Amino acid sequence: MNREVPTFSSRPLLVGMIAVLLAAPAAAKPPVYATPAEKAFVDALMAKMTVEEKLGQLNQPAGVGNNTGPAAMTGNEDQIRRGEIGTYLGTQGAVLTCRLQRIAVEQSRLGIPLMFGYDVIHGHRTVFPVPLGESASFDPVEVQHAARVAAIEASAHGIHWTYAPMVDIARDPRWGRVVEGAGEDPYLGSVLAAARVRGFQGDDLRKPDAVLATAKHFVAYGAAEGGRDYDVADISERTLHEVYLPPFKAAVDAGAQSIMAAFNEVGGVPMHAHRPLIEDLLRKEWGWDGLLVSDYTGVMELMPHGVAADRKQAGALGLRAGVDVDMVSQIYVKDLPAEVKAGRVPMAQVDASVRRVLNAKYRLGLFENPYRSCTDDGAHERAMTLTPEHRADARRMAQKSLVLLENDNDVLPLSKSVRTLAVIGPLADHRRAMLGNWAVAGREEDAVTPIQGLKAALGERTRLVVAKGADIDSQDTSGFAQAVAAAKQADAVVMFLGEHPDMSAEANNRTSLDLPGVQEQLALAVAATGKPVVAVLLNGRPLSIGGLKGKVPAILEAWFPGVEGGHAITDVLFGEVNPSAKLPVTFPHNVGQVPIYYAHKNTGRPPSVEEKYTSKYLDAPWTPLYAFGHGLSYTTFRYDAPTIASPTLALGALQQRVSVRVTNTGKREGVEVVQLYVRDDVASITRPVKQLRGFQRVALKPGESRVVTFDLGFEDLAMYNDRMQQVVEPGTFTVFTGGSSDRTRDVAFEVVAK
Repeated sequence: MNREVPTFSSRPLLVGMIAVLLAAPAAAKPPVYATPAEKAFVDALMAKMTVEEKLGQLNQPAGVGNNTGPAAMTGNEDQIRRGEIGTYLGTQGAVLTCRLQRIAVEQSRLGIPLMFGYDVIHGHRTVFPVPLGESASFDPVEVQHAARVAAIEASAHGIHWTYAPMVDIARDPRWGRVVEGAGEDPYLGSVLAAARVRGFQGDDLRKPDAVLATAKHFVAYGAAEGGRDYDVADISERTLHEVYLPPFKAAVDAGAQSIMAAFNEVGGVPMHAHRPLIEDLLRKEWGWDGLLVSDYTGVMELMPHGVAADRKQAGALGLRAGVDVDMVSQIYVKDLPAEVKAGRVPMAQVDASVRRVLNAKYRLGLFENPYRSCTDDGAHERAMTLTPEHRADARRMAQKSLVLLENDNDVLPLSKSVRTLAVIGPLADHRRAMLGNWAVAGREEDAVTPIQGLKAALGERTRLVVAKGADIDSQDTSGFAQAVAAAKQADAVVMFLGEHPDMSAEANNRTSLDLPGVQEQLALAVAATGKPVVAVLLNGRPLSIGGLKGKVPAILEAWFPGVEGGHAITDVLFGEVNPSAKLPVTFPHNVGQVPIYYAHKNTGRPPSVEEKYTSKYLDAPWTPLYAFGHGLSYTTFRYDAPTIASPTLALGALQQRVSVRVTNTGKREGVEVVQLYVRDDVASITRPVKQLRGFQRVALKPGESRVVTFDLGFEDLAMYNDRMQQVVEPGTFTVFTGGSSDRTRDVAFEVVAK
């Protein structure tokens, strides 16, 4: 299973990187997608194509409706007729896409259909919680269903291809795009990457409601230095394999037909020119035969990266690396025809990329049915958009995404018989804060705000006293007096605090993780009234809200919860739904702790209260404010000590069953996310203090117990040794079970050599 390969030694970086990547063990290959019929069809079509038509298939201009880049360009209809456009970015709508498709199919020489790509990130018109919020559910079934709903709506709008899921692991919450992924953990990220791929693509790509899923951004984009978008990712080959590659492998194994290159460089090589990672690892080692698309102007950006002197060289580097589709730059179609004809860019590289574009269109059934979403009046599009069923799905997903961080003195749930409720904060009636960022097709008028949700749930029997208190990002405290007055006349207070949606997602990075503006001071002023206060957070990243802890008794993390967010928040506030979500990312005390994540490694001097010369801070704890996996409920759960099937395992028989009894010790029915972590206690390579290796959502009635079981195998116990070979070494392993990464009980077993 393992192969001996040379290590880095003094080899040049690229050669060394290839050696390291090939050292990984050969896993089970994904299914072979290309059928004989597909190959024959594509071969026959390519034989008829000119160089210009081939490069046209690799060209993706920005279309009508695009708003994701600095300078949107529109590919005109004459380009379609000449076969110079293969796919479009940011064009949607059944009527428009079908009109453009008819030009391609009926007026171009070869009649090759167009493929329309769009950013369907967390829903289409029916906007679901942002991906980080969805991930807090720890519910891959629900996450898959949310992606399925998004695909149904998007496909009805003429879309064939989504640039999701984002599977970047993010351990720096300053980075704005932490909101788009599954958080800090490779295991959770892998499970949810596969779920989202299955949801978008469905069970048959040829069905009209399937869209190609794109795992992005390949690779290590979440490791950008300083938490700044587009920056360098300076990581080791070990970190690459252990942290950043696993979700991409999971997406590939789930059948992802598309992958997007990342803006960053890895090891001195920009990803849009990184042949060792794209061609050697992704395609040869993993056996993936899908379509690799550049990010927005990513090929052109090889020039400012400093590895290409001009557009021609940038295009040649991108094509050689295996970047099939040039998004927006139009370098392939404008600058490479002469290079190909002169032999400076091999035709074989062009043909390989063209084949993958045509394969994608074939697999979607576009050659057979290019008008699969077309109706003369857009009736199908309307029938599939923002349906009552889809809104109910979005509400349920939002309910499962809300994390109860604090609930001192059981302030929550509130009673619906409350006579006067103060509603305070700048986000109480903020429609865009429901949608969040990357809700490209979302409309503010579709969103239910918290105030609307409260009014719908409480009706006329409860008086709402509303006070904004402060703006989201302002130093103006003049509204504090009104907010405090509102709180004093109320029986309970709900505050809606957090970030503006434009403070997260692409290019929206922050150097502070505090509540923006004077919102923390506002919360403390209101809490000083002594009234029962609940703070509901609306945000796209972990926030350093330690100033609220112990002062504001109840804190509910709502993220940006989607079109039904106002209803879902109200459902949880008043106990119609018992919160069950867990944090998919660590919350620090302050930004100075970053990076902070649960799966860290020990040093030779682990933190110690008693010893000065250990790894800690003078002015803040070394522990997080809220740990990965943290999340409370309106009931309580007891964990018995875990048990194992066998105290010893032989290297040739690495199958372990772990069992733990969980009991609902409270008075309400609830759902607990039971988490399992593993540690290799002594190894030849330093290991994390623990790593997530399983989780299950378990519903329990008051007093009910259930034994939850997990099965561990080779992959769960394996590590990369000093030769970057995936192995399990003899020795002891500790298994931890509990309701969060920092509240666990454990048991150990030993792996022995034969």
